[in-house]
Amino acid sequence: MSGANGRLQVFTSKWQAALLLLPTLALITVFLYYPFLETVQLSFYRIRVLGNQQWVGLEHYARLLESETYRNSLVVTVIFTVVTVTVSLLLSLLVSFLVHEADSLSDFYLIGLIWPYAMPLAVAGVVLDFIINPQLGVLTYALEAAVGFEFNWNTDGTLALAAVILAAVWQGLGYSIIFMTAALSQLPDSVTEAAELDGVSRLGRLFRVYVPLISPVLVFLVVLQTIGAFFGGFALIDLMTGGGPSNATNVLMFNLYEDAFTNSRFGYAAAQSVLLFGFVAVLMYVQLRVTDRYAYYGGA
Repeated sequence: MSGANGRLQVFTSKWQAALLLLPTLALITVFLYYPFLETVQLSFYRIRVLGNQQWVGLEHYARLLESETYRNSLVVTVIFTVVTVTVSLLLSLLVSFLVHEADSLSDFYLIGLIWPYAMPLAVAGVVLDFIINPQLGVLTYALEAAVGFEFNWNTDGTLALAAVILAAVWQGLGYSIIFMTAALSQLPDSVTEAAELDGVSRLGRLFRVYVPLISPVLVFLVVLQTIGAFFGGFALIDLMTGGGPSNATNVLMFNLYEDAFTNSRFGYAAAQSVLLFGFVAVLMYVQLRVTDRYAYYGGA
């Protein structure tokens, strides 16, 4: 808060602070905590016709651990997440560095790079489907003409997963570029000048000088991108591959959706939601613990 003299004042009233936080806490409780608790409760029931519920305890969780389809979805999700996050962050870093080094038109480049992220995932999926469609895609036709290999990802599971990863990286690239470009622009000119005087190459300056200095931003992006990869991507897969071929792109979120809204196994799907939340929570904890050792936050 600012006082009459324009200086910042410390907010010391606990009840006023609680009152200001109350709307946010109410929204979080109603739209996050309560639905989560309801989902946990639902995972212990089998939902029958007309909404009748039967208590089954941990049966859904036991079936999931024994399900080959669920284990396949977990493996596909891990591959999708690791490749998408790695490629996206590396490309974003290189592109942000090029924009940072540009002498002119950097704002124009940023607008063009951020544009795909402004599109909804459903729209991005449709656009990419037209570009790399096995029968109609311009890019697919050019690749097939150049290398003489048929890129039919409607029948090849590996190519299908690669197509979905390509779409996810393309659509989400702008998000990382925004943060990385902002972080690079905050670096003092003296850092670049010192690196140039020491004869450090451009790539060396990026990875040996800039990356350690913007490591907190990279940690933030790793965590956010990982969460997005685990919980996102559904629209792309639904529009482009439908989880196929042969469950090659059947990530956990799509498998959950199929069980809940196609097969009407709501209790089984609720158990998948709880397990997915647990996987991501543990992964976030491990990521933060590991990356925190390498992040530089300034100070002595």
